[in-house]
Amino acid sequence: MPNLNFAVEDAEAVPYAVAPLLNLKIRVTNADPDEAIQSVMLRCQIQIETTRRQYSPDEQAKVFELFGEPERWGQTLKTLLWTHTNMAIAPFTGTTTIDMPVPCTFDFNVATTKYFDGIEAGEIPICLLLSGTVFYHDGEGLLQMAQISWEKEANYRLPISIWKQMMEMYYPNSAWLNIRKDVFDKLQKYKMQNGITSWEQALENLLPSENGNSAGGTN
Repeated sequence: MPNLNFAVEDAEAVPYAVAPLLNLKIRVTNADPDEAIQSVMLRCQIQIETTRRQYSPDEQAKVFELFGEPERWGQTLKTLLWTHTNMAIAPFTGTTTIDMPVPCTFDFNVATTKYFDGIEAGEIPICLLLSGTVFYHDGEGLLQMAQISWEKEANYRLPISIWKQMMEMYYPNSAWLNIRKDVFDKLQKYKMQNGITSWEQALENLLPSENGNSAGGTN
């Protein structure tokens, strides 16, 4: 019976996808190097292990919304669920290397986006929890099916530079903010009444200037 093990070897940003996409390069190894695997339907849950790294003072300030004051991190700093992904693995014998696509978002209403954006340098410890179904032929040539053990996992330290490179690739010098429709309508009305041509200028007019005063305008 197949006994598959998994190891993340590398990660890279995928250019020109419909939305931000990260590839994790994963080595899959069967305990029996001579057993032919016909296919694998793989399921993966990816978690961010926030407690397995140190945070600079600036990073602590940027993730305050997620975890609160550092003095309380013993209770509030918890593992974050990043995403789920599924994929099929083609036939192989012994070992194979696959590209696991990981869809990403730049929506700042999502906790993981806030976390990634708040990390300035270094690595993000992630853990892949793997499950799924393996199809193989037994000694008599009959097609069999086996489940991947729920205990299977793979750890990796993702360089934050890869995530930032990916987001800069898809949204250069930009950020996405999802707001309520009624708030958007008010902002759009303000923009039109004041003859403002861009959303950036509308927000800059409403934000306090360096001397603490807002540029103001018609409501």
